[in-house]
Amino acid sequence: DVQLQASGGGLVQPGGSLRLSCAASGFIFGNYDMSWIRQAPGKGPEWVSGIDSGGDGTYYVNSVKGRFTISRDNAKNTMELRMNTLGPEDTAVYYCATVGFKYWGQGTQVTVSS
Repeated sequence: DVQLQASGGGLVQPGGSLRLSCAASGFIFGNYDMSWIRQAPGKGPEWVSGIDSGGDGTYYVNSVKGRFTISRDNAKNTMELRMNTLGPEDTAVYYCATVGFKYWGQGTQVTVSS
């Protein structure tokens, strides 16, 4: 079965940091451009960051640029999102997915609150 398992979420205070991980299996991970998507309570999904299949091109929505860093290790079938200087506006369920949403993973909850 195809799996994209996001992990690493939790409760953090404003200004804090978290590192999210995505473990892929059941498909050729290195053939796909990947994205992190988030969905806040009562809102639609928002694209946050993307990375080319080879890992040498990275992209960010303006609201997280300079604070978040996306990376991947195709040898390990993993992807990471390092998040710094978090604020309440970052509270959401974060999902990893292939570009085009052919595959969609289990999300992890990030809550930023004092």
